[in-house]
Amino acid sequence: MITTSRLRRLTVGAALGAVAALALTACAFAGESAPAASEDGSLPTLTAGKLTIATGEPAYDPWIVDNDPSNQKGFESAVSYALAEKLGFSADDVVWVRSTFDSAIAPGPKDWDLNIQQFSVTDERKQAVDFSSPYYTTSQAVVTSESSAAANATTIDELKGYTVGVMSGTTSYTVAAEELGTDKLSVFNNNDDVVLAFQSGQIDAFVIDLPTAFYLANAELDGGKILGQFADTTGGDQLAYVLPKGSELTEPVSKALDELRADGTLDELQKTWLSEAVDVPVLG
Repeated sequence: MITTSRLRRLTVGAALGAVAALALTACAFAGESAPAASEDGSLPTLTAGKLTIATGEPAYDPWIVDNDPSNQKGFESAVSYALAEKLGFSADDVVWVRSTFDSAIAPGPKDWDLNIQQFSVTDERKQAVDFSSPYYTTSQAVVTSESSAAANATTIDELKGYTVGVMSGTTSYTVAAEELGTDKLSVFNNNDDVVLAFQSGQIDAFVIDLPTAFYLANAELDGGKILGQFADTTGGDQLAYVLPKGSELTEPVSKALDELRADGTLDELQKTWLSEAVDVPVLG
């Protein structure tokens, strides 16, 4: 016969057992979705011992050379490997994946630790994702070709008379809309579509960040030319890594980038890969 006191003890024991089982189950499920932190105190990355970095598809020079981020060529690729080393990862520990621009800055879970594809830091984006310290400051430029109707435009007022293309959801779009208005602004899902539209004659010119403008004008477009860059009263457009909102990596990544800036590494990489992005006239 089971006494009342024994029954009470059995009930309490069963309840405690159930709580423990639930706790173990919760830990197991949390481990499947949360970043992995190794027992030696290393960084809590998506995959223990690996640093997963995303970039766009395609990725352009001079940011990523030959659309291959793993070759360590191009400014963003080179910066990423310098960052990885500073964080304690070898080159072999860096895993590259691809993502769209829009999905990277949207709320929700991510399948990468960091994302780099010329993301400008904005207050609106900070509501959905984290940003690292900036690794580069750039401006926006207007690209056309010698055969385009806009080839001889030298001022913002003149450009307002032409059809200008730009990628949606970017700083390029924000600047183009503010400077040129939206009446003759053609908006595309990605920069690849912008370039195709220009090459097919749908638009007369397009707005893009200055380093990419140099590459496209010199390597991708027949008779390509940069008309000029937009003036920036805030000191330039800061580019930074995007991280998932609340990521434990945001602070160490920012600290590592600050150290790379302080020791001259970022400047050296900028000279190596972005040396042409100087002395471009400002559009008046």
